Amino acid sequence: MKTFLIIISILLIIIVLLQSNKAESGAQILSGGNSDLFSRRKERGAELFISRVTFTLGMIFFLVSLVMEFI
Repeated sequence: MKTFLIIISILLIIIVLLQSNKAESGAQILSGGNSDLFSRRKERGAELFISRVTFTLGMIFFLVSLVMEFI
């Protein structure tokens, strides 16, 4: 079970690093720029897939962690 959790952790780290950089908005908040701060961008294609995989891996990580706690 621990091996499975380690594999999920590594996959989660990799997939998070593959996500697009959305920290530009955070930098604009600090610097006062607001050109694209409230724009609504929809995820499409590969970005949507990576977002869904990230959510799925996160949920699996959470559930495996809970199961390991109570076993």
